[in-house]
Formats: sequence, C-alpha cells, structure tokens
Amino acid sequence: MSSDPTDVADARRRVTELIRRARICMLTTTGVDGRLVSRPMGLQEAEFDGDLWFFAYANSAKVRQIRVNPEVNVAFSDQKHHCWVSLSGTAQEGYDRARAERLWTPILKTWFPDGVDTPGLTLIKVHAGSAEYWDSPGGAVVNLLGFARAAVTGRPPRVGENREVSY
Repeated sequence: MSSDPTDVADARRRVTELIRRARICMLTTTGVDGRLVSRPMGLQEAEFDGDLWFFAYANSAKVRQIRVNPEVNVAFSDQKHHCWVSLSGTAQEGYDRARAERLWTPILKTWFPDGVDTPGLTLIKVHAGSAEYWDSPGGAVVNLLGFARAAVTGRPPRVGENREVSY
C-alpha cells in the first residue's frame, strides 16, 4: 500500500463506505480452546473512525472470549455490490450508558427487550489495526465475462480493487 497520505485517506474512506453499506458482519474471536469462533453481528456505528461498536450481553461467550484474547477479526460481505472487507483489531467490552443511548436503534429491542436498561447489556468496541477490502463494482455479469476472458487468454481476470490499509 502506498504511504502517500492522500492514497491512505482514500483507502480508509473506501473501507468506511463498504462497512457502512454492509452493516452486518461476522465477528471472529478465539475460544478458550484456541479455535476461531465467528458469529453474525449488526454494526451500530455508521461513521467509522477506526472503532466499530456492537451491543452484546456481558455474560455471552464472545465477551468472555474477548476478555481472555482481545484480538478479533470483523468480516463484512456485501453480495449485492460485490464488496468485502476484513478488519483486524483489538476488542474491549464495557458499558457506557450515554454511548448506548446514542447508538441504540429500535431493531435492537428484538435482542435486548428492556432497551438500554436490559440487565447485562454491554458494548463491544473493536479498534481497527488494519483492514483489507475487495471491491468489484462491475457486477456479476462483468465478473463472469472477466473469468471467461481469463480462461481464453490464460491471464488472470481483473476482478476489481484489492487494498490494504492500516489504522
């Protein structure tokens, strides 16, 4: 990745756009037995400054795993727009009522019936260390044509943009 500040800022902006659009992700933690465990999560913070926010129960397995090993991965997939983001970072858990109120959305009541007063409610903050994205905005037909061309020419297809960015 280029160290040009403009290039880095553009890549970070693109990561933000892709994350904002996808919203649902897979949060991967490390279990106490060392195996990787992934589960779907809904991103709460639409603006991305290097921190991602999620609601959880303080006694959940994911929170217990984060307390033991805070290194996590958050993967976003936007099938509709053919974009993917993999973000590595450090997670921490803690309840901040003011932040919870600011991040709260009505859909969360499905999982947390008493809103921000739900017993055991906590927040997970993931601070990004790095992210990598794959952006193939041409769509399925363009990608299929690229693969067909590659099969004929023997040259790898151009399937879009792939970039890494550090935070």
